Amino acid sequence: MLTHELEVPVRFSEVDSLHIVWHGHYVRYFEDAREAFGAKYGIHYLDVNNAGYSTPIVKVECDYKRSLRYGDTALVQATYIDCEAAKLIFRFVIRNKETNEIVATGETIQVFLDSNKELSLTIPAFIQAWKKQNGLA
Repeated sequence: MLTHELEVPVRFSEVDSLHIVWHGHYVRYFEDAREAFGAKYGIHYLDVNNAGYSTPIVKVECDYKRSLRYGDTALVQATYIDCEAAKLIFRFVIRNKETNEIVATGETIQVFLDSNKELSLTIPAFIQAWKKQNGLA
């Protein structure tokens, strides 16, 4: 299992009138963690693009458990979920760094579109090579 954790400080602009992080920012934290995961494991968005593909999100789930506030630091863990389909699945756990409490969990699913914006029904060769390089194949 491949995983990466990222620290994300909560900025003032991310809180709402209730003084808690607006719910939509948790999905952005997922994105930040996915991008950091890609940089660590060599599957950055630019790598995907250079291989002639894009990976749009087709599903996002976020279960909110507690609130983050301005001044908190979120620990966002992204875990790659290996599957045999032509998709990228990531699961997320967001914790409050100070309390270690889980504040949210979630999952994203991305598919592969080729340079003609056609859905790839098979796993692209560069992903197969990446999986092999990381002990997933």
